[in-house]
Amino acid sequence: MVVIRLRRGGMKKKPFYRIVAVDSRKKRDGAVIEILGYYDPKTEPPTIKVEMEKYNSWIEKGAKVSETVKNLVKKVG
Repeated sequence: MVVIRLRRGGMKKKPFYRIVAVDSRKKRDGAVIEILGYYDPKTEPPTIKVEMEKYNSWIEKGAKVSETVKNLVKKVG
């Protein structure tokens, strides 16, 4: 099953997250199928970029979305 969730990057105490489509059995930072956007919580205000065409495409294919990503997408619009 495919899940849309956050993948952590960046350095210690400077997190940066990519919004990715990934197999649910993979590790949090494991191999991804497709990168859908990013989230940078350290900027003021926090930066959120989501490619809505790709995001909606994965939802149509039956991908589950994590609660955190759902909340971020709501903020984007």
